[in-house]
Amino acid sequence: MKTIIEPFRIKMVEPIKLTSREERERLIRDAHYNPILLRAEDVIIDLLTDSGTSAMSSDAWGALMRGDESYAGARSWYRFRDTVRDVFGFKQVIPTHQGRAAEHILFGVLVKPGMLVPNNTHFDTTRGNIEFVGGEAVDLPCAEAADLDSNFPFKGNMDTAALEALVNEHGPDRIPVIMVTVTNNSGGGQPVSMANIREVSRIAREAGIPFYIDACRFAENAHFIKRREDGYADKAPVEISREMFSYADGCTMSAKKDSFGNIGGFLCTNDAELAHRERNILIMTEGFPTYGGLAGRDLEAIAVGLRETLDEHYLDYRLLSTRYVVNKLKEAGVPVMSPAGGHAVYLDARRFLPHIEPLQYPGQALAVELYVEAGIRAVEIGTVMFGLDPHTGEERPARQDLLRLAIPRRVYTQSHMDYVIEAIGLVWQRRDAIAGMKITEAPQFLRHFTAHFERV
Repeated sequence: MKTIIEPFRIKMVEPIKLTSREERERLIRDAHYNPILLRAEDVIIDLLTDSGTSAMSSDAWGALMRGDESYAGARSWYRFRDTVRDVFGFKQVIPTHQGRAAEHILFGVLVKPGMLVPNNTHFDTTRGNIEFVGGEAVDLPCAEAADLDSNFPFKGNMDTAALEALVNEHGPDRIPVIMVTVTNNSGGGQPVSMANIREVSRIAREAGIPFYIDACRFAENAHFIKRREDGYADKAPVEISREMFSYADGCTMSAKKDSFGNIGGFLCTNDAELAHRERNILIMTEGFPTYGGLAGRDLEAIAVGLRETLDEHYLDYRLLSTRYVVNKLKEAGVPVMSPAGGHAVYLDARRFLPHIEPLQYPGQALAVELYVEAGIRAVEIGTVMFGLDPHTGEERPARQDLLRLAIPRRVYTQSHMDYVIEAIGLVWQRRDAIAGMKITEAPQFLRHFTAHFERV
């Protein structure tokens, strides 16, 4: 069958407020032309993020009622811990309220001022947490990632030759940890191959440097490996996941992505001494080590979600749905990143709006116009997000200017996606009339969340 169907029935619905174009012009102006500052009720299709926005299953809702809210040693903690150990394979499990808290703890323990942390491509909070403690986030995407139109299957790979050169140049003492993000969110949601993970692991171990995986979309990455990499077609996603993590020394995880959680995350390692130091910070900032800033009901829901996210029928639907949108946009001539990633569709804003220079933020301009056109909220992944030098404050164009449309899990149907496709097509038709943007107010770190803009 060619028709993609959702492998679930809808049991509960939430109404969508429909707004007019005139209303949206006023609303985005009042939000200082930053879609993140919009009220959620004023958004028709919310593709800002796939983080904490997924629909939970009836089993997960049932698990909420089982939540043991004991402060220490709750049943829910042990169920959560045992599930994480089974899926990820690490002995030490440290719960946090979300992924960036896990990053904050990890880098707070490992990273000192002047140190370098290489990654295939850091996402915003990862980069921000490294820079906050005085480190430098170094992006080493593979060369194939630069060609947004090619069908190279693993554009999320790290450039392992560049990694080796970095280690040889600076030495292990300046590199406290090597990261790989699966899938590569800032690089267009592209997967990382098992071969690449294995090679990064080899380099890290020969140099005596810990290797960590940013695991928030691990199930999607595992399914890409199953579908695209030789030798994995007959393996279950959970088997592939366990192999991925077997090459690493630990991981950070936002359970708000590939476990359907509305909140939650964790930090894992096999190093008991390191875990002890991390738990000291956890107690000061998050909570006791058996809840880590989460209610018992959240721990229960995540334990269920980690199993559900590895279901092959769900993963097929998830990846095929994203591919459907990408293929329709390509047919219309819209510049979009190929091949389709898992959690999001990425428009190439620099090619969509070639008359807008990078320092006038084509991704932000496109985000504004998509909201005005159809009430769709998306986020810029480009010069607004990554364009400031953390040491000098100098602004420079990012490697790419993308507009990410992140699709919440099990929330929208194919008709919603057809609406998105139509809206992008309408903006594409009037692209020459779209103006650039300028920043009028912004904080020092993670400016894209709260920055104010004006049209140029």
